[in-house]
Amino acid sequence: MSEHAFTPAERAAVYRAIAERRDMRHFVGGQVPAEVLARLLEAAHHAPSVGLMQPWRFLRISDPQLREAAHALVEAERVRTAEALGERSDEFMRLKVEGIRDCAELLAVALMEGREAHVFGRRTLPEMDMASVACAIQNLWLAARAEGLGLGWVSLFDPEALADLLGMPAGSKPVALLCLGPVHAFYEKPMLVEEGWATPRPLSELLFENRWGSSGE
Repeated sequence: MSEHAFTPAERAAVYRAIAERRDMRHFVGGQVPAEVLARLLEAAHHAPSVGLMQPWRFLRISDPQLREAAHALVEAERVRTAEALGERSDEFMRLKVEGIRDCAELLAVALMEGREAHVFGRRTLPEMDMASVACAIQNLWLAARAEGLGLGWVSLFDPEALADLLGMPAGSKPVALLCLGPVHAFYEKPMLVEEGWATPRPLSELLFENRWGSSGE
């Protein structure tokens, strides 16, 4: 055991948050205390970022009319997604894919403008700005679970339409609407598993050694 390791109880808490994190869709309204929201956003802001570019931008949507307009964008994309799914369209339309009207807090997360100026870490992999934002969202997600709050990542929207709605500058790009707040309970399994939409694959099928597809045996 490394001398830098956390205590057993601390390690268990970290792994528990990871294992019990869920993409939540069912919320019970309520509030997120200001000090808790501040802790969650600070946790997100502690995420690693390529070249320390910190490409994330957070917008708290507190205006009820803006929230309703965001919901309308998601609903429009939900219908378009169902059409694109063909034979699974009816099954998809029965899924609850967002909790925008029910959650205590709604946050939009976006990539900043001017990212092309950041070459360090992005010259061959420009999408690392998106990877950095995803790390920030995951930090917030895990911290929210530790606080007993649900969080759901909604990506069903037209990015340009949402950017216009929220007055984002040219070159920026929204990547998530995060529904955050109290829940009655966390799903025992990911909701899409509980609903029979998908079955997760075990790690053993996704782990290779030295060459793609090789288990190393």
